[in-house]
Amino acid sequence: MVVWRFIDGKPGHDNQSAGLVDALRERIAVHAYDITLERRGWRAYAQRNKGAVLPNPHLLIGAGHGTHRALLRARAEHGARAVVLMRPSLHQSAFDLCVIPEHDRPRTSARTLVTRGVLNRVRPHTQARYDLEHGAKGLILLGGPSKHYDWLDAEIVRQVTHIMTAEPACSWTLCDSRRTPKGTLERLAAQEHTVIHWRDVAPGWLARQLPRASHIWVSEDSVSMVYEALTAAAAVGLLSVPRRRRGRVTDGIATLIRRGDVTPYAVWASGTALSPVAQPLAEADRCAQWIMDHWFAGALEEHWG
Repeated sequence: MVVWRFIDGKPGHDNQSAGLVDALRERIAVHAYDITLERRGWRAYAQRNKGAVLPNPHLLIGAGHGTHRALLRARAEHGARAVVLMRPSLHQSAFDLCVIPEHDRPRTSARTLVTRGVLNRVRPHTQARYDLEHGAKGLILLGGPSKHYDWLDAEIVRQVTHIMTAEPACSWTLCDSRRTPKGTLERLAAQEHTVIHWRDVAPGWLARQLPRASHIWVSEDSVSMVYEALTAAAAVGLLSVPRRRRGRVTDGIATLIRRGDVTPYAVWASGTALSPVAQPLAEADRCAQWIMDHWFAGALEEHWG
């Protein structure tokens, strides 16, 4: 299968489409070609790839509004299936498949696959979650203020310190992100907490660490990392941060809490232990299987003989 993957330069979108390609590769031989787009969208695609020799695609994948027109232009020119990984700004019927998280409240149709959170590259496994010397392995992942959430430096540091103190047998790794405020990092340093900085690790580092942890705490604002932690089949806790307003993002987190998939900090602090999600997420796998079943079943039979 030849896949053209359209990239808009945003790491979160890149992670989604790469996760789908990874899942497809577990089912069939995939030759993927990455096409990086500039702000000019489909014009950038046309200029950058004019005269380029690329094999004709079977599948076109893109995440992010900036990929929409390039996907549709390539679809019109090559007749391939176009898959968009979001609720598109154009009409959903323009694409062959729209993979849309349930918290985006999509219109359901034969061309829509509703997922629990966005796709990602995490592959769950149970190896290396424990070692004899240090006990359980744990991750604490910090986000930062966003349009949906506020942020209180002192409160975050208090919660992190409480968790680490309450579970000393766990070998903790504490990580920041692009949005983590400088004030939070200074307070953590004052408490002698060691932080792994996002800019100091290699690409894909976090995706490799997540499946090795039995306990993962994520600040509530970091929605993508919450779903990655659930995909890793870990026990997931939410660090509490103030909500600015109610919306689809906060409602999505509230749904996870109501289902019992995640444990808020206040609930854990009152005596409720973290527990793994009853049904680990595998949305990239589910999407890949849908694509194979609906469009490429014959190719799959030929591949496996």
